[in-house]
Amino acid sequence: MAVVVVLLGLAGGVGGTLAGAFLLGHTASWSLLLAWDALVCALLFFWTLGLVTEIQRSESIDLSRLLHLPISLGQVFVVNYLASHLTLSLILFVPAMLGLAAGLVWSRGWLMLGLAPLALGFIFMLSAWTYCLRGWLVSLMVNKRRRRAIIVGITTAFMLLSQVPNLLINVFHDRTQPRPGRVPGPRGTGRAALHSQTESEARFRQNLLIAHQYLPPLWVGNGAFGLAAGNIWPALLASVATIGLGALGLRRAYRATLRFYQGAAERKPAAPENRPRTVAPADAGWLEWDLPGVPREAAALALASLRSMVRAPEIKMMLASNVIMPLIVAVMLFSRGASGVGESFKPLIATGAVAATFLGLVQLMFNQFGSDRDGFRALVLLPTLRRHVLLGKNLALFPLVLGMGLAFQLLLKLLLHIPWAAVGAAALQLMAAFLLLATAGNWVSLTFPYRIVPGSMKPTKAPALTSVMIVVSHLLLPLVLIPLLLPPTIGLVCGFLGWLPPALRAHLVNLLGSGLLLGATALCYWLSLEPLGERFQAREKRILEVVTHEVE
Repeated sequence: MAVVVVLLGLAGGVGGTLAGAFLLGHTASWSLLLAWDALVCALLFFWTLGLVTEIQRSESIDLSRLLHLPISLGQVFVVNYLASHLTLSLILFVPAMLGLAAGLVWSRGWLMLGLAPLALGFIFMLSAWTYCLRGWLVSLMVNKRRRRAIIVGITTAFMLLSQVPNLLINVFHDRTQPRPGRVPGPRGTGRAALHSQTESEARFRQNLLIAHQYLPPLWVGNGAFGLAAGNIWPALLASVATIGLGALGLRRAYRATLRFYQGAAERKPAAPENRPRTVAPADAGWLEWDLPGVPREAAALALASLRSMVRAPEIKMMLASNVIMPLIVAVMLFSRGASGVGESFKPLIATGAVAATFLGLVQLMFNQFGSDRDGFRALVLLPTLRRHVLLGKNLALFPLVLGMGLAFQLLLKLLLHIPWAAVGAAALQLMAAFLLLATAGNWVSLTFPYRIVPGSMKPTKAPALTSVMIVVSHLLLPLVLIPLLLPPTIGLVCGFLGWLPPALRAHLVNLLGSGLLLGATALCYWLSLEPLGERFQAREKRILEVVTHEVE
């Protein structure tokens, strides 16, 4: 692997040299600016991936073992700093940047030598402040519960940032497209439109150059633009600024590291003495709640499982992906408008939103015991009917599904003006889809269980048949949800063929069909609990062996 990484770095250096010597040797200054911006953006993307996947110091030498020795901790800190940033992204991009600078020197002259210290200064600034950020995060994540929240927050933020280019492209590209009903101007206005477009492009370039002067990630491209025009000052000033900011970040990281290992970050002011103690009133716990119409054993298990899921970081990340997706779709719909959606097809869009609610929950619903791990022993020893255990596991997921599904429907109501009858039908379809997937998920969870790695949704090593079933369960999700399309499709066909009087619109047919579908799925789910409970009792020892066995 080391040899492959070194070869990739050499290939990047050679490719950068050839690109600077031949591709960018005689291009305009704007092309040079955009090329360096693209290279820096690619570096920041891979750098952020590395930061998300490894939020820790990654120190080669533990400073806590050296605090009592008469040695310079600053030198050890520098060694740890250099070792922690020996990453794939730097091995790939640093030779590429230096090679591109060398190629530009070959093709454009010795003035381009100013790009080498500028690129290295930018790398130094980025790595120094990243090291400082890692140290700050480690000091915060000493508390394990806070650590989980930080990991979820950073992962969610990265997911949102990764969708920013998609949102910008959809919003700004849609503004340039002609809207339905827009009448084009007369032919005589073509020259005025061209002049206006030229002025707009010039204004955009001017604003872009201003942004390159103030945003540190764009300083490298600004320096290249200035050197191509014969002006060395932007590159020189940016080199000094990046090196100065990097030194400031490294100094701050060193001080934070010493405070962390000396215990200064954990010191808290002493609590005042003789403080009157206040006893909070005792609140009824989650396990003391009663769900109407549900056996007490199933209700207690449902509330305990729900409490466990909302505190697990992997479940939070899974739910965050289901929340981010509706927001992205909402922005795209808001930018494009609802004028192109026919009134008759809006119930089908609501049904599609119901199906999209379960995309991120398939693994959780089809492997209900994988996250229990050693806690599954309590379920085996629980003196209750096994169908009540399955019912409690299913009810634990229902509030999460209902909340996300209804929020998605209300969002579509605001953006696409879907009739309330279609929204009500979608709510009935949401509960019917949950019952369908709960029935299928109970059988799959009992037949093909597998253990989940703590802190993630990654499965441990599983047999080949179980691994295939994990993939098949995701692929068969659309087939399980096909019955949801029947009510809106029947209403759409009846509306097109004119089989209904005006009082019975297609939306009412959709609402009535969704109610009948919910009743049928509820009956099937209730009838399946008894045989699946018997299967659970027959296979509980096998499931216990699978979910409690740690596989390296």
